Amino acid sequence: MHLTHLSLTNFRLFSRLDMDVPRRILLLMGDNAQGKTSLLEAIYYMATFSSFHTQSDRQLLNFIATRESLSVARLVAQYRRGERAHRLEIRLIQDSNGNGGARLRKEVLLDGVKTPAFQVIGHLNAVIFLPQMTGILEDGPEERRRYLNLAISQSQPAYTRALSEYNQALTQRNALLKLLYERGGDTSQLDYWDEILAAHGAILIGARIEAVQELEQFAMGVHERLTGATEVIRLIYQPSYDPLPPPQGQISLPMQVQIQRNGLTAEKVKQGFITRLASLRQEEIARGVTTIGPHRDEMRVLCNGIDLTDYGSRGQIRTALLSLKMAEVEWLKAKTGEWPILLLDETLAELDTRRRAYLLEYLVNVEQAILTTTDMNLFPSDFRSKCERWQVVSGSVEKLKNEE
Repeated sequence: MHLTHLSLTNFRLFSRLDMDVPRRILLLMGDNAQGKTSLLEAIYYMATFSSFHTQSDRQLLNFIATRESLSVARLVAQYRRGERAHRLEIRLIQDSNGNGGARLRKEVLLDGVKTPAFQVIGHLNAVIFLPQMTGILEDGPEERRRYLNLAISQSQPAYTRALSEYNQALTQRNALLKLLYERGGDTSQLDYWDEILAAHGAILIGARIEAVQELEQFAMGVHERLTGATEVIRLIYQPSYDPLPPPQGQISLPMQVQIQRNGLTAEKVKQGFITRLASLRQEEIARGVTTIGPHRDEMRVLCNGIDLTDYGSRGQIRTALLSLKMAEVEWLKAKTGEWPILLLDETLAELDTRRRAYLLEYLVNVEQAILTTTDMNLFPSDFRSKCERWQVVSGSVEKLKNEE
């Protein structure tokens, strides 16, 4: 898979951008706050419909354009997937809601046909690596759940819909729990929401079990090369509802080992989930919140047995994150049969010489990579000679000549 053309209108700093994208490696050179990262953000948004910088899509619109009563941001990607050419267009439309405020709606067109977003996620694949992504390891469990959700969604479109349906059911169930606590009533009303929550939750749990185990295998190989075989990385999935509870009579301990949960059917996980929700019903009514489920899952990252999410040094965390991201590339290639587009934002500046050399060597294997930098001297001359080089200045992009 590779991007052939990118067009942006009223997206972030870009009021208008049209550029052909080279097949192999593109270096984007420019000072800070010129639009380099926003360009990567646009590509990643078209792959996942999620921004790594904002909580609201409204923030993606060009600030000047939002002053108008009607403003539209357009992102258009032309790309090849296998032997076929495709065109993906996303429109973010902000207009008046009739009450003096503004509303935002999203339109998605794949090859000219309006299509629900959940059906499009995964059609264009991308993996992004930014310096601030150390939060995946340094911050709370929600960041690791988000990492898993974005990766799995690109390989399994059904996962995206299951996640959306699960979150909607969770909201409704929590509202009912609070209502039952405050006003009382027939607790069997929860049966309906338990069924829906468990059905979609079983899909999420099954997909995460498989993904974490497969990602771990790829990450171990990458991490071994990055560290000269001195460190072993492990990914430990800790589901909030575990379909394999400890045997009866065994004390539950936080053992940092990957439990083999393969072979569990979605129906078995679903029924076990329903049973567990029923056993917690009175406690959850008292608390007014659903206490177990994929919304509280955790994934821990260990290096030589040390939990990096609690005790990792800055260097260990950056190396582990690079291993995770390279593993994500390999995993998506294995799952979809297509290389994802690799997006790297100021990555080399954060790496030591050995890891920098490994990454540059790795880039030769991928089908397409786009890198940003403020210092072209970070790249060896022989590497630069193999790349297209573009200058980004105030939302405009211009190709550099070979001697520049």
